[in-house]
Amino acid sequence: MNKSILHLDLDTFFVSCERLMDSRLIGIPVLIGGTSDRGVVAACSYEARVYGVHSAMPMRMARQLCPHAKVIRGNSQAYSKYSNIITEIIRARSPLFEKSSIDEFYVDVTGMDRYIQTTYLWAKELRDEIIDETSLPISFGLSTSKTVAKVGTGEAKPNNHIQIETGYEKSFLAPLSIKKIPMVGNKTYHLLRRMGIEKVRTVQDMPMELLERVLGKNGIAIWKKAQGIDNTPVVAWSERKSISTERTFEKDTTDVYNLKSILLGMAESLAYQLRSSNKLTSCVSVKVRYSDFQTHTKQKRIAYTSLDHTLIETVQELFEKVYDRRVLVRLIGVRFSNLIGGSYQIKLFEDSFKMIKLYQAMDHLRGRYGEDAVKRARGMRARHVKQMNPFNGQMDGEIIAPTPKAEMRPKLEVPGLRV
Repeated sequence: MNKSILHLDLDTFFVSCERLMDSRLIGIPVLIGGTSDRGVVAACSYEARVYGVHSAMPMRMARQLCPHAKVIRGNSQAYSKYSNIITEIIRARSPLFEKSSIDEFYVDVTGMDRYIQTTYLWAKELRDEIIDETSLPISFGLSTSKTVAKVGTGEAKPNNHIQIETGYEKSFLAPLSIKKIPMVGNKTYHLLRRMGIEKVRTVQDMPMELLERVLGKNGIAIWKKAQGIDNTPVVAWSERKSISTERTFEKDTTDVYNLKSILLGMAESLAYQLRSSNKLTSCVSVKVRYSDFQTHTKQKRIAYTSLDHTLIETVQELFEKVYDRRVLVRLIGVRFSNLIGGSYQIKLFEDSFKMIKLYQAMDHLRGRYGEDAVKRARGMRARHVKQMNPFNGQMDGEIIAPTPKAEMRPKLEVPGLRV
């Protein structure tokens, strides 16, 4: 049986959410992202794209290209809210779906045409329901694989839909730019252009071995995608294996004390997210990007933990090793990886019960009043920006509903210890 995969993508999602909250933004160029010249464009409206603006572009360049655009810092809490509403609509109607990002979904509708008139009609009804419930524009592509469905969505935009039926995948892809194929980034695209490859049709007609010699395993994958071959399944759920945060400075700095203070705040914030989601980490990484854009990273394996003092000490140790050039710093970041589920196991002869009780009390306050309710004094130099918790999809410090007193228990459960 041929697969039937639906790809849904909300059009300029962040911009559309902002326009729902402020109708004065409709029809004008909008840029969302860092408002300073050191910021980056996170999203932009179609009106801004006409001027050559695109996501990931430096905000300074975007303003030069489109000086009359409205620049907005963004509201991640609102974006998360609308994303959750759409997720629940899809969850209620779909047999199997995958949320690949805040505004992008795959649905496996294979075999549904046995019970309904057509899967294409069902997809249109799902799209109509999302638009009716949220007033947000959304496009979809329906085909036999993730790749063709995703490319189809891109061709259907804005706010439209398309079906590529079985047997027409290659002919649909053939006239498109090779850049439309997922996995073809800027470097690969320029390399292929130097080889004289501009359209997907050229890749379809060439031997797979030639592309393999040039690009290795990626060449094989690109060749298969160009043929419309993609057996990647729709995965209902996958456990997150890492969590990270970064900060780009408005002005490059060599203030080591300030850098260490910010790293401390980052480690403290990430450690709280681990504990609140019942996770542990065994690998800590620190990243430093200098003013010349050279990026250095160091990591260290540790025993599984989610305790602030252990993670902060490791982060500070790694920073001492990675910051070795003593030149201006543009960006710093912290990453915890090799995550597993579970609570921290207290070490009887090493850990202090007072320290464990302190973490429980701090997490209790943060859970009730927000992450900024209590923190280390030195970590306050790390300007906290509300962001989505990657484990539960909620905003840091966001209180969804009052918690009954009987359920207000600390996140760290220590056998035999009551607080």
